[in-house]
Amino acid sequence: MIDIRPFASLGAANHGWLNARHHFSFADYHDPDRVHWGALRLWNDDAIAPKSGFPTHPHSDMEIVTYVREGAITHRDSLGNEGRTEAGDVQVMSAGTGIRHSEYNLEDEETRLFQIWIIPDDRGGEPGWGARPFPKGDRSGRFVTLASGMEGDDDALPIRANARVLGASLKAGESVTYVTDPARHAYLVPATGRVKIDGVEVAARDGAAITALDGFTLEALEDSEIIMVDTV
Repeated sequence: MIDIRPFASLGAANHGWLNARHHFSFADYHDPDRVHWGALRLWNDDAIAPKSGFPTHPHSDMEIVTYVREGAITHRDSLGNEGRTEAGDVQVMSAGTGIRHSEYNLEDEETRLFQIWIIPDDRGGEPGWGARPFPKGDRSGRFVTLASGMEGDDDALPIRANARVLGASLKAGESVTYVTDPARHAYLVPATGRVKIDGVEVAARDGAAITALDGFTLEALEDSEIIMVDTV
């Protein structure tokens, strides 16, 4: 099954400093058919104005992955961590028993990012944060695992869930095949470009919810940057 969720159908909230689109129910947006996809609880497509951001607030029992598409985001938290994550790079926060953090765009340009929440396998645990660069050239023509709680994904940022977050960069005409289990749930969003999944077209910032397949082939109709979550 491949269910396309066009960008125009997503939840929307424009706060001036923050222009957000919600792939899943969040805040004032609620769609009973889009509460989660497997253990994937949230996928927000955020545009954050320069010199603004999210003030300090708490989280617990959630794996929070941030993929920066343009600009940069600066993180500070109650554990004393601080870091600046640039376009193309990834940060992960395991909220565990509880953490407070802020996320600000301190740049002179708008920052665009995907914020992804994944339900952890178990509640509790020590909170933590990490970030690292993932050069787009390394993902050329293939999927690279950016964050994962699955065995063997040692080069990825760790999360506490039976899930992985992947990225790929495809030139127009290139294709890549991804093998999965029919019982798992994949959710794919082209950050840029336009692709086909087994012949089904997906435009930039649309969502594609995929399950009950043992694999699929992704073909780029334009130069495309793709982010995907594979989870139970």
